Amino acid sequence: MNYRKLGKTGLMVSEIGLGGEWLERHDAEEVKQVVRRCQEAGINILDCWMSEPGVRTNIGNAIAGSREKWYIQGHIGSTWQDGQYVRTRELPKVKAAFQDLLDRLQTDYIDLGMIHFVDEPAEFRKIMEGEFIEYVRGLKEAGTIRHIGMSTHNPAVAGLAAESGIVEMILFSVNPAFDMLPPTENIDDYFAETYDEGLGGIDPERARAYRLCEQNEVGITVMKGYAGGRLFSAESSPFGVALTPVQCIHYCLTRPAVASVMVGFDTPEHVDAAVAYETAAMEEKDYASVLAGAPRHGYYGQCTYCGHCAPCPAGIDIAMVNKLYDLALMQEELPASLKAHYDQLSANADACIGCKSCESRCPFGVKIAERMARTKEHFKG
Repeated sequence: MNYRKLGKTGLMVSEIGLGGEWLERHDAEEVKQVVRRCQEAGINILDCWMSEPGVRTNIGNAIAGSREKWYIQGHIGSTWQDGQYVRTRELPKVKAAFQDLLDRLQTDYIDLGMIHFVDEPAEFRKIMEGEFIEYVRGLKEAGTIRHIGMSTHNPAVAGLAAESGIVEMILFSVNPAFDMLPPTENIDDYFAETYDEGLGGIDPERARAYRLCEQNEVGITVMKGYAGGRLFSAESSPFGVALTPVQCIHYCLTRPAVASVMVGFDTPEHVDAAVAYETAAMEEKDYASVLAGAPRHGYYGQCTYCGHCAPCPAGIDIAMVNKLYDLALMQEELPASLKAHYDQLSANADACIGCKSCESRCPFGVKIAERMARTKEHFKG
């Protein structure tokens, strides 16, 4: 495993990191197996943005006895309310959720305290001028967090963070498709239906954000490096061509200021597929020749299961329902095991009331209500 300095934090982090999101759907033993394989491979950084109590407990148990071997990205502002994830800036709820994170991870400090999910410049400024940042600074002064980070999908916010002098690193969505997309506060405009996929077509604002991070020594850890796995097949890839995990990782690691790619792992074998990057030949890492001949395409409207659509007033785990629906569409016949998983959800697409509140929060402009209707029909019977 190779290690890179995470900007001005000075932390030497593994090029491949553990993104904890998919661990939510696994039991304690399965989480331990994934974490153990990560440790064996030399992975030393993990991200826990999830507020669901069970996954926090499972991760805490998995790293018990080896806490000092991990750099933890723990999110501030990701809360669990009435059985659902809620992003909030209400300090009483924020403080309770962050203490819960510490307790369940069985630690008294978080290495990278992440201001959670800031996608609008106006919200960034509000945070930086108000009580929220004072709370975060207080955590750092007390040693409860060692460094201040932020997560964002928007390069305009990433640039502001890089120039703030306060944010020391960011968790940023990076992959070849996203890099072609311009920033905007209107998320529907952010994901154009068609754009130039040529490698010279990276959006200037994204290029500027990378440069600002590099210039100000604000390190980047990567989320969405695989675009939710959609880049792995020509049929689902927005490029119309398939990339491998190694190619996706190489693309991310060739961006300025990027130190680590936080990969979501379901199994130890998924860990192995990502860590294969470390011994891959340059021919295996080559994404340029693949993308250079890719057809024009649109990325708009495709779910990457990020979970920002939550909370649902009907209690639906929208990201999981979308994931199961996409998995079902890949099969000629609906597998019984997949239908059983769907039927066992506490609320599925049948519960959708069509309010579309989720759609206003979706970073990818997904027409969620329409997908819920199609999902309900597909899983009927």
